[in-house]
Amino acid sequence: MASPKRFRHPLLAICLALMAGCAQLPQPSDTESAQLKTLYDSVLVDSQSGQLSSLEDLARALAKADVVVIGEYHGHQASHLLQARLQQRLYQQRPRQVLTLEQFNLDYQPALDSYLAGMTGETEMIEDANAWDNYRASYRPLVEFARRHDLPVVAANAPADVVRCVGRTGPDYLERLPADQRQTLPEQPFRDTPAYREKFVEAISGSHGQGDPSMAERMDNTYKAQLLRDNTMAMRILQAHQQHPDHQVVHLTGTFHSEQRLGTVALLKQQAPELSVAVISPVFWPDEERRAPLAGNLDKGDYLYLIQPLPPEFRDTDRRQNAMRERFSSGPEVQCITE
Repeated sequence: MASPKRFRHPLLAICLALMAGCAQLPQPSDTESAQLKTLYDSVLVDSQSGQLSSLEDLARALAKADVVVIGEYHGHQASHLLQARLQQRLYQQRPRQVLTLEQFNLDYQPALDSYLAGMTGETEMIEDANAWDNYRASYRPLVEFARRHDLPVVAANAPADVVRCVGRTGPDYLERLPADQRQTLPEQPFRDTPAYREKFVEAISGSHGQGDPSMAERMDNTYKAQLLRDNTMAMRILQAHQQHPDHQVVHLTGTFHSEQRLGTVALLKQQAPELSVAVISPVFWPDEERRAPLAGNLDKGDYLYLIQPLPPEFRDTDRRQNAMRERFSSGPEVQCITE
């Protein structure tokens, strides 16, 4: 860790307060938030000590971790810039590295491999691998870093069509899949942890519709679809580690899948408790919506990176929850297997 002089920083008062044993950290003033001048900026905090950290310090601290999970807010400039910079710093510590991505589905691994092998161009890969709309702006730097250094890149998410059909028709949908397709998915695709379900239900619906049986069934199916994503990502991370046991796995995912060591992280640890897994989570700062002190966010990851809040999508709670349900349950029209 760097000397105290390194931490002459607007958030120093916050860190010293935590180290002194304060139950809650004060809200930052305008000057304390001055380092977060743009949506690209971030400030790293070690959750255990409360001290600020640099990327170099963080990379050294994580050099021996088997898996480094970097949570993101999809499309947030600071998340993607931090991921790219940290990937490079981790590579300097351990050049043997595997990049695993929520942002590609495992059924498109051949298309991704063809691009990495120089057989196709980027636009071809984007089309063939059904890359996310923000691929060029957000994930291109990480994939290109891996390609230039001949590092494996793993498509880690579950097939989107299968996820949608589980969400629409229920978990039994997997029994109707062809055997070869089913074998690409986790043997136990709906492993669960109670705390994660509680968090999911609260995020999607709050108290709305809990007394409605049809709503409860749809919620359960939607949650099973979420579990399929998390279990698949845990499986793919574990496969990457097994295939490259001397490599460090760097996994990118939406923060909901990893913060508080829930979701993908909890399922990975269930199956491979011997793995050392580090979680890095974003925290909007200042937290004007919940007005939560920094101490109230320290459980979100081993390290936090503080970033500016994005403009609010919704002010109306019902509209926000309806949009969340729509995001989890909708998508392109898919013909689900019926027999």
